Amino acid sequence: MSFGTVQQVGNKFRIDCKPLPNIIADLKALPDRQYIYNEKYWVVPIQHRDEVERFAKRHKLQFGFKPQPEDNTVYTIPELPELTIDLPLKLELRPYQKRGVAYSIQKKCLINGDDMGLGKTFQAIASIIAMNAYPCLIICPSAVKENWKRAIEQLSHKKAIVLQDSVKNTFPEFYRVGMAQFFITNYESLKKYFVEDIKKPTNGKRFRITDITFRKKYVELFQSIIVDEIHKVKDSRTQNYKFTRGITKGKEVVLGLTGTAVVNKPIDLASQLTIINRLPEMGGYTYFKERYCSGPKEASNLRELNYKLNTTCYFRRNKTDPEIKKYLPEKSRQIIYCELSAFAQKEYRHAQADLESYMKQYKEASDEQIQKSMKGEVMVKIGILKNISARGKLADAFDFIHDLTSQGEKVVVFANLRDVIAEVQKKFPQSVRITGEENPIQKQAAVDKFKADPKIQVIVCSIKAAGTGVDGLQDVSNNVCFIEFGWHAAVMDQAEDRCYRTGQHKNVMCTYFLGRNTIDEWNYNLIESKRNIANTVTGAEDQTEVQFIDSVMNLFSGAKKI
Repeated sequence: MSFGTVQQVGNKFRIDCKPLPNIIADLKALPDRQYIYNEKYWVVPIQHRDEVERFAKRHKLQFGFKPQPEDNTVYTIPELPELTIDLPLKLELRPYQKRGVAYSIQKKCLINGDDMGLGKTFQAIASIIAMNAYPCLIICPSAVKENWKRAIEQLSHKKAIVLQDSVKNTFPEFYRVGMAQFFITNYESLKKYFVEDIKKPTNGKRFRITDITFRKKYVELFQSIIVDEIHKVKDSRTQNYKFTRGITKGKEVVLGLTGTAVVNKPIDLASQLTIINRLPEMGGYTYFKERYCSGPKEASNLRELNYKLNTTCYFRRNKTDPEIKKYLPEKSRQIIYCELSAFAQKEYRHAQADLESYMKQYKEASDEQIQKSMKGEVMVKIGILKNISARGKLADAFDFIHDLTSQGEKVVVFANLRDVIAEVQKKFPQSVRITGEENPIQKQAAVDKFKADPKIQVIVCSIKAAGTGVDGLQDVSNNVCFIEFGWHAAVMDQAEDRCYRTGQHKNVMCTYFLGRNTIDEWNYNLIESKRNIANTVTGAEDQTEVQFIDSVMNLFSGAKKI
């Protein structure tokens, strides 16, 4: 038996019900309710969905909505606003970045969907500074926590800290005494820093947000939240979504960043819009699902959805836009620091101790011939460290590469080890490869297939086999990723240039994955220090290798450890 109906119409709920005293009493208790006298029904704004749903269930009212029919309206998306204020930054923002900041100031809760390489990080930092929305919590993937810290220090005069166990209960003091305005953590650590308790459901199902008791004073501390790679919390069933949602709920400033807001279907947006507190303005979950996620492809009214998103809480620019492209450098490099798996860390420390012990013997060897023979063994042991790091950082590297392919990007991945190359192909089964096992005809066939087949988004290459003599990749990919790398800048430059040629007028992003606190960091710094020196440009490998061994000696003779 039903006592009435609740229907969502646009941005309001329409409630038609019998005028029973207990129902009317509860109706009057609903927030922002209004009675339409002429037609004898009640309306409640859709942002109060939870209260309305509980009311409908309590009084046995049928709950539904009336979606508007699809029409042929022509939608014109307005240009982003111009930034009219000066910001106290160390670096000058590009014109399109300033417009992104201006839109963020205007909307406050939004998703920046710019292409990779357009500076979403800088725009988000500048937006927080422009709004003076401190302290700011940055939630991001683990691999880019240090990248955020460096970006804040590079762009602004503000300070940032990465949350660690040592400050779990004291980090608010860093803001109060002016030691930090930005606080950085990864999704997997939200529970540690912001959750007091989780009530275990008695029915064996997943816990809900209402089952979580948050550390109130720590959550309430933050005036703004940046959610980097917000598409990672598109699934509302996951713990990371629930913790993120609990932290962002009710915040006036929430900036989501992603180049892949819609990974599969429009429904992916629902959770992200909830995170930034904008789903009610898009009609609420039920309306959103029926209006924009219907039909055999679970996608409908997409032009209308695009318009509503852009006018409410979303913008995206592409690297191919002529007005954007002219501001981009032809080739850029970035570092992604990867946390080694627990097993790999243990294996690495054991191998490091073995190398340290051997280096003492090498240092004490007085006979020149003995030292010469020992150099080969040193290189083997260094290679072991690099190999352990390469395998240990695959999870973070794969996560990053997957984000690129989800955006429709094609990616050139460089490695050295056969088992690392095999792992890449296992993770991305629709990929091709270029290694020392292929002849020239097979190599070119792999390149041609990579170029022609849209389903093949990854080509994994051996640095030695594909670093030179392979052409055609410049026309198809803007992304070069290094899971492993050599010792010589010239070798790495040649590998980078498989996707780059002078005067091509496109931005190539070269990403180096470094195992945190491993030989990778030192190796990369060595490459950078040698990049402009003649012997690396000409590829004088023997001399560079000697310098490499000498640098290892200096490393172990000082206090710094690999």
